[in-house]
Amino acid sequence: MTENLLLAFGLTLFAGLATGIGSLLAFFTSHTNTKFLSVTLGFSAGVMIYVSMVEIFVKAKVALVDSLGVVQGNWLTVGGFFGGMLLIASIDKFIPKQSNPHELKTVEDMNQPDTNDGKKPDLLKMGTFTALAIGIHNFPEGIATFTSALQDPALGIAIAVAIAIHNIPEGIAVSVPVYFATGDKKKAFKLSFLSGLSEPIGALVAYLFLMPFLNDIMFGIIFAAVAGIMVFISLDELLPAAKRYDETHLSIYGLIAGMAVMALSLLLFI
Repeated sequence: MTENLLLAFGLTLFAGLATGIGSLLAFFTSHTNTKFLSVTLGFSAGVMIYVSMVEIFVKAKVALVDSLGVVQGNWLTVGGFFGGMLLIASIDKFIPKQSNPHELKTVEDMNQPDTNDGKKPDLLKMGTFTALAIGIHNFPEGIATFTSALQDPALGIAIAVAIAIHNIPEGIAVSVPVYFATGDKKKAFKLSFLSGLSEPIGALVAYLFLMPFLNDIMFGIIFAAVAGIMVFISLDELLPAAKRYDETHLSIYGLIAGMAVMALSLLLFI
């Protein structure tokens, strides 16, 4: 159990701090690699959708049906699934569009004219609010990664990698406007890096407040909600962003590759 806990926290930390990778990528390129983003975002969506519907939802259903019976178990599984979607949709609803992490930016988007003092306060404000928005947005993702890894380490690794991939462009969305506004790479990196810390904080909250109540029913509800959260993220964020950067159906190729890799990894652990 202790080993599983350490692995779950480690995976959540890895996934969250991938925003820092996005920040570093932004500093070492003068333009956005749209092909790379299109394929990787599609890949991440494929992993999330496949594992949510084929593995996580099914595990939630089995746990709840075994505990509550066929009728109640099925109803609660579906309720938890759409409840997770409602939770992440509600978070998005209260985040202003300009600072919403779903509104991904490219390096080229940041080329705004300088103000009289040489600074760009609008960009700084956008970067700061984006960091805050990503922090709020990543909190339930931290719970999802932690609880998944705690229950099934192999599943947790797959989810952590998928979430880490989708956190990379979010790191770009924070660091690029802050850097262009201040000219300070350290400040931009720090803000981007800190925005990912809400994921391990989510894991800590799950450990402190959910673990004492983690029986089969609670596990089933949480897993059903996790499935809903990840499907929503894929459909609302990853696929639209991947298509935005797409050139020649690369996002769909990435999506299929993500599903195939996830399917193969699950088969290997049967």
